[in-house]
Amino acid sequence: MAKDGEKSEWKEFIWNPRTREFLGRTASSWGLILLFYVVFYIFLAGMFALTMYVMLQTLDDHKPTWQDRLSTPGMVIRPKADETFEIVYNIHNTESWDMYAQALDKFLSPYNNSVQAQKNDECTPDQYFVQEDSGDVKNNPKRSCQFNRTILEDCSGMNDRYYGYESGKPCIIIKLNRVIGMLPGKDGQAPYVTCGAKREDTEKIGELLYFPPNGTFNLMYYPYYGKKAQVSLDLFLQFLNITANQDVNIECKINANNIPIGSERDKFAGRVSFKLRINTNN
Repeated sequence: MAKDGEKSEWKEFIWNPRTREFLGRTASSWGLILLFYVVFYIFLAGMFALTMYVMLQTLDDHKPTWQDRLSTPGMVIRPKADETFEIVYNIHNTESWDMYAQALDKFLSPYNNSVQAQKNDECTPDQYFVQEDSGDVKNNPKRSCQFNRTILEDCSGMNDRYYGYESGKPCIIIKLNRVIGMLPGKDGQAPYVTCGAKREDTEKIGELLYFPPNGTFNLMYYPYYGKKAQVSLDLFLQFLNITANQDVNIECKINANNIPIGSERDKFAGRVSFKLRINTNN
């Protein structure tokens, strides 16, 4: 009898036909609770949307509202197969270097002369291309100076679609990280990159070619106004007769009269080190 009583109580709690209550509440009580939570969550959603709207009004589409100014910009290389700074391939094995050539093709597609003439300005070399705002009136969109692919010569991919990898004379991108508003070099002296082998590999590196010539970053490509305004501009380095079948450790660094030399604590501040190995064995 006790079990039957408990079962009856449970049934009555779930649905009481006398009071017409479901789980202890009438339909009007459930309706009021549901209405409360609907209004409550609509209010929360409205507050979130308003907060996001106000925050977005403070953002600039072309540059971060807050940014740390790095005294020495970092450097990296491209292409690279993974997170390690190593380029290792065999000239007789197309699959070992084809990915590098494809990566350079993709990188250089925005620098075709026709694209540059259509999108970018023909600027005066050796002077900053400053595009200042006028008070609260933003001078947007910012423009870039033309960087034509043809000036890269043997590293342009136009004369050699394999960028020297097939012949053991690979082209590598030396990328200087962009800092918005930075004016590298002063008194008209453009920053430039120098590369060389580590001490133990001095005799292995052979002859180097820089594109553009002398490894310079022309002042007309500065200041940088952000990725939305300008594509990245980098330097190409070609190894002409590096020693084959051996690891060659190389370091490149930026030289400018207003960029401090990087510290030993940060190996990417103003310089980059990488390993290059070209195998010629069948």
